[in-house]
Amino acid sequence: MTFAEVAARLAGMAGAVLGWSPDRFWRATPAELQGIVAAMTGGAEGGDPPSPATLARLREMYPDG
Repeated sequence: MTFAEVAARLAGMAGAVLGWSPDRFWRATPAELQGIVAAMTGGAEGGDPPSPATLARLREMYPDG
């Protein structure tokens, strides 16, 4: 993936999960994004992969992949 593709994907996630506008996403620092992700995931350095049920639900929610 290119930087632009990854950035677009992260911007979409920030909008969907955090309710951020594109402008808010682009003003955030990498440290801010990392801190939010850590807080949302319990601060874990990794974690368990999503379950098959979670993946199936996400596929239904986002059928375009």
